[in-house]
Amino acid sequence: MKKALLLALLASTAAAQTTVPVAQVAEDARVVDRVAQASKKDLPRDLLKRIINEDIDLLRGKRSDQTYQYASYDRQEAGRNETSTSVGPSPDNEKLTRVEMRGSFVYRLLIELPTRRMLVTKNKKLWIDRADLEYIPVGSTASKLVTTKIESWLEPGGSKVVEFPEIARQATVRVYARADKDSGYGNIVITLINAKVFDNVDSPYADAVSSAKAILRALDNSDVPSIRSMATRMHDDLAGKMPAAPVTASITPIPAPAPASSTSVDVNAASMTSDVYAQLQSIEDLLTGTDSEKREGLDKLHQLVRKLRPAR
Repeated sequence: MKKALLLALLASTAAAQTTVPVAQVAEDARVVDRVAQASKKDLPRDLLKRIINEDIDLLRGKRSDQTYQYASYDRQEAGRNETSTSVGPSPDNEKLTRVEMRGSFVYRLLIELPTRRMLVTKNKKLWIDRADLEYIPVGSTASKLVTTKIESWLEPGGSKVVEFPEIARQATVRVYARADKDSGYGNIVITLINAKVFDNVDSPYADAVSSAKAILRALDNSDVPSIRSMATRMHDDLAGKMPAAPVTASITPIPAPAPASSTSVDVNAASMTSDVYAQLQSIEDLLTGTDSEKREGLDKLHQLVRKLRPAR
């Protein structure tokens, strides 16, 4: 139950929309323009590429699970990762060797046998039994397992292609193979093909991303005029998408109302006569005494109030 709740929470977090820091990216464009203007033959291409690539991720709304709000993955090659190993025979031609590899955002597995082993030795054929694809699809948190039966010999220079049913956000592939006991060891290479990121046509930042990509191409060619032109275009495009600054209203303080007039007498100990002060002390003592003393104190208080009442 807890695991299901955790998966649901992760899914909702991955699907949550991200906030694009437009002002930050626009400022980066100004920095790129200024650096390109000031540079001669010392253009820091690697640094500027790193800044622009980070800004492209920001404009695409990159999420914590490496997916994007304004871009998506497609079955076109963006790169590949490979591993190779040597597979030996088994005495009874039954024991299989497992070759394992992991990758992210992949859509195809390629199994190949090079023509040579260790540069000079001719490679040997291998029996490829099956390929297990364990993966988490893009947009999901549920793991899937697909087994593809191959069950055939692969000759040196040959290859087999296994397609993932869906683009995998994370994947682990396991290829099971063995060598022929009479032929000897053979080398196998397995490769995972990475999916390519494409910007959504309805992205509000599509033009800015296009300008950023043009800056990357110009950096490869050290084309300073194009770098500056695209950086200016990128800044101007994003400037129109910045949130408006909050308007601070000028608040005129409301004057405090004048104190209401009172008919009561403001008695100040410093201005009252010693006689009145003495009467008040006496009344205070009576009011803290017995019932009869309290009644006497009240009578004296009434008399004092009438005495101090202002004339009309």
